[in-house]
Amino acid sequence: LVLELNQVMIPTYGTVPEQQNLHTPEWADFDDKPDSLFFSDGQRRIDFVLVYEDESKKMTHKRSDRKKQKRKRQVYESNLINNGLQLETTRSVLDEKLIFVKVHAPWEVLCTYAEIMHIKLPLQPDDLKTRDSAFNWFSRPFRVDENVIKPEQEFFTAPFQKEHLSNFYIQDKDTFFNPATRSRIVHFILSRVEYATKNNVKKFGVNKLLDAGIYKAAFPLHDSCFKHPSTDPNCPSERYLLYREWAHPKNFFKLQPLDFIRKYYGEKIGIYFAWLGFYTNMLIVAAIVGVGCFLYGYLAKNNCTWSQEVCDPNIGGNIIMCPQCDKVCTYWNLTITCESSKKLCIFDSFGTLVFAVFMGIWVTLFLEFWKRRQAELEYEWDTVEYLEQEEQVRPEYEAQCTHVVMNEITQQEEHVPYTACGKCVRITFCTSAVFFWILLIIASVIGVIVYRLSVFLVFSGTLSQHMSGMEAIRKYLTPQTATSITASLISFIVIMVLNVIYEKVAILITDFELPRTQTDYENSLTTKMFLFQFVNYYSSCFYIAFFKGKFVGHPGNPVYWLGKYRNEECDPGGCLLELTTQLAIIVGGKAIWNNIQEVLLPWVKNLIGRYCAAARSEKVVPRWEQDYHLQPIGKLGLFYEYLEMVIQFGFVTLFVASFPLGPLLALMNNMLEIRLDAWKLTTQFRRMVPQKAQDIGAWQPIMQGIAILAVVTNAMIIAFTSDMIPRLVYYWSFSVPPYGNHSTHTMKGYINSTLSVFNISDLKNASKPFPPWFGNQTTCRQVYRDFRYPPGHPHQYEHNIYYWHVIAAKLAFVIVMEHVIYFVKFIISYVIPDVSQKTKSKVKREKYLTQKLLHENDLKVVTKTMAKIADTIIEGVDSTFRPKAE
Repeated sequence: LVLELNQVMIPTYGTVPEQQNLHTPEWADFDDKPDSLFFSDGQRRIDFVLVYEDESKKMTHKRSDRKKQKRKRQVYESNLINNGLQLETTRSVLDEKLIFVKVHAPWEVLCTYAEIMHIKLPLQPDDLKTRDSAFNWFSRPFRVDENVIKPEQEFFTAPFQKEHLSNFYIQDKDTFFNPATRSRIVHFILSRVEYATKNNVKKFGVNKLLDAGIYKAAFPLHDSCFKHPSTDPNCPSERYLLYREWAHPKNFFKLQPLDFIRKYYGEKIGIYFAWLGFYTNMLIVAAIVGVGCFLYGYLAKNNCTWSQEVCDPNIGGNIIMCPQCDKVCTYWNLTITCESSKKLCIFDSFGTLVFAVFMGIWVTLFLEFWKRRQAELEYEWDTVEYLEQEEQVRPEYEAQCTHVVMNEITQQEEHVPYTACGKCVRITFCTSAVFFWILLIIASVIGVIVYRLSVFLVFSGTLSQHMSGMEAIRKYLTPQTATSITASLISFIVIMVLNVIYEKVAILITDFELPRTQTDYENSLTTKMFLFQFVNYYSSCFYIAFFKGKFVGHPGNPVYWLGKYRNEECDPGGCLLELTTQLAIIVGGKAIWNNIQEVLLPWVKNLIGRYCAAARSEKVVPRWEQDYHLQPIGKLGLFYEYLEMVIQFGFVTLFVASFPLGPLLALMNNMLEIRLDAWKLTTQFRRMVPQKAQDIGAWQPIMQGIAILAVVTNAMIIAFTSDMIPRLVYYWSFSVPPYGNHSTHTMKGYINSTLSVFNISDLKNASKPFPPWFGNQTTCRQVYRDFRYPPGHPHQYEHNIYYWHVIAAKLAFVIVMEHVIYFVKFIISYVIPDVSQKTKSKVKREKYLTQKLLHENDLKVVTKTMAKIADTIIEGVDSTFRPKAE
C-alpha cells in the first residue's frame, strides 16, 4: 500500500503565499546528553539528521535569495511531516548559525515504506542445521571473540507486507527495524519528497537541496564515539566495537566480523569488505608460490651460463657493442651489462614460466570460489532477488520522465525521460566522449615515448661526462636506466593528472546518460572509468612489454620515429627489467598517492576541525554535531576503493610473469588496506547511508575479462619480452650439430651466437659516433638479441635460420600455453558450481516457509470465513423447511 498524503508545493521559485499553512518542526534545546540518539523526549530515535545554516545569519547571498532558500526548505520540511516523519530542530552548540533537524520515522511509516521498498524482514529463526567446517579449528585463533561481538541470529525472511504483520518475527517494535534499515527507509523518503515546481516540473529530493546549498549535510548518526562506549544504556555502541575489534591496527591478522559490518553499515559496504578479505586470503597462496619462484631464480642465478659469459672478461670483455644512438653514443663493452644480466637471471628463469601458468589457474580459482562465497552472502544477507524486487528508480531519472511510451510487455503507457531517438543521441555522445579521452591518453603515452627517445640522446652524451670517477654509481645508472626511471615518473604524474580530470568528465557523461537505477548508474560509471584507467595505467606497460625494442632495424638501417628520433632499444639487461621498474614505480606511487588522498587528507581535515572547535568552546557537544564535523563519504562511496583494488588485480595478473613478487606486495598492501579502510570509515567519516547490494556489480565481469586477457599477456611476455624461448631454442637445437659445435646440449656460446655481427664501415654518416674509433677491430655487435647473417654473407644483415626457428617456437609456445590454461580454466569453471548445495537447500527452505506462512495462512482464514458463511446458510435453510408444528 502506497502512503498517499497531500503535499504542499511551491508553484514557482518565488515565495509561498502567506495564507498557505506549513508544518514546522518542533524546537528543542540540547539536553547535555552527548551520546543520546533520541529526541528530547528520550523515546523517539533519531534516524537521520539534516543540517542547514540559519538564513537570517547568512551574509554570502542576497536577501531575496536567502528568502527563496528558506521557503524551499520550509516547504520541504512541511512535506516531510505530511509524509509521516517527525522532525525536531536544535541549534548548534559550537556555531549558532547552524541548525540541526533530527528526523524520526514512526512505526506506521516504517511499515508502509518497508512494503513499498520490498524490504525482507524475519519470519522465523533459521532451523537448518549447519555443519562446522573442518577448517574451523585452524581459523579459530583469527576470529573475533564471540563474547565481544556475538554472532548474528539467522532468520528465514520474506518481503514485508502489512497485511501479514502477524506472521513476521516481531518481539519488540523498537528493534524489529534495525537502525540501518530505518536510515535506509528515511533516506528513501528524503530523496522523493518535493519542495518546488517550475514550468510544471517537480523539484524534489534532498540531494538537490544539498547541491543548491540549502542544506549543508544529511547523514545518519553513528551510535557512539569510536574511542569509548556510549554512556547511554539504550545505545549498543557498535561503532566502538567495530573500531576495537576490526579497525584497530592490532587486528590486522584477524578475520573480519562481516555480519556485524553489514548490520552497521549495510550490505553494500559489507560485500566490499567480504570481497577484499577473500581476495587478500587468496593472495596468500599466490604470494607463497611467487616467493618460491623468486627464490628459485635467485639461487639459480650463479649457475646462469649466459650471464657468466657476459661477465667473463675473456668473453663479454672482448665483445664490442654498436652505438645505441646517433652521433653522441659511442661503442661500449658488453661487460657493462654484467649486473643487469645477473638481475635478469632472477626474473627470467624457468620459475617464471611455472608461476605464469600457476597464476592463470589461480585467477580462475579465485573468481569461481568468490562466486560461491558471494552466493552465500546473497542468501545470508537477503539480496538473492534484490534487483528484481527492491531497487527503486533514481529520483533524477523520475524527474525527467516527461515522454509517454507503450510498454511492450504490459501494453500500458509509461513515462520515460527520452524517446528512442533521444536515447541514440545520448549513447552516441557518451561513447564519443569516452573514446576521445582514451585517444587523449594514447597521445600522452606517445608523448612520453618521444620524451624517452629525445632524453636518451641527452643522457648518452652527458651522463658519462658528469659521472667520471664514480664507477660504482655509473655501473648501475646507465643512460637507459636514467631514461626509464624519469620516463616512468613522468608517466605516473600524467596518469594522476588525467585521473583527476577524467573523473569529473566521466561523472558528467554518466549524468547526461541518465541511468534508471543506482546500480545501472554505478555500472555505467564503472565501465567508463575502468576503460579509461585500463588505458591510463597499463598502456606504458604494454608499450615496454610488447613494442619497445621490437621494431628498431639494425645498426646500418635503424628505424626512426617521426623521421627524427631513432626508435628506442631495450636496456642491455632486457626489457623485462624495464617492465619491472615501470610496474614498481606506478604501483608503489599509486599506493602512496591513494593513502595520502584517502586517509591522510581526511585525518588532517578532521584534526583541524577538532582543533578549531576546541578553541571555540569547551561545551558538551551532542552526537549529531560531532558527526557533522566528520568528513562526508562522497556520492560514489566505495567506487574508488573497488577501482583501486581492481587496478591492482590487473597489475598482479596481467604482468605477473615479469615480477613474481607482485602478489606478495599486493598481499602486504591489502592487509594494510583493509584496516585503513575500516579505520577511515569508523573514525574519519560520517556514517554512510546503508544500501543494498546483490554483488560487486560490474567489477565481476571486468575481473573475468582481466583473467582471460592475463593468460595472453603472460604468454606473450614470456615468448616475446623475455629471452627464455631463444635460450631454449639454442639449448635444444643450435648448441649441437648441425648448427652448433658442442657434443652435448649446453648454454655455452649462447651470447656469441645471438649477438649479430655488424661491419663498422657500413654505418651511415648520420649514425657514426663523434668519438673516433680506436683499435684494430672492424666489427661491432648488435645491442639486442637479433639473428642476422654476418657481413660478407650473400644475405648479409638479413634474418638467418635461427631467427625463424625462434619465431616459430614463440608462436607455438603462445598457442600451446593459452590452450592448456584455457582448457584447465574451463574444467575448473565446470567442476566448481557457482552455488553450494548448502546454500541451495537454504534458499529452497526459505521459499517453502514463505509460501507456507504467508499463503497457507491466508487460505486458512478464507476457509474459516467460508465455513461460517456455509453454517449461516445451512441454518437458514433448516429454519425454512422446519415443520410449523415445531
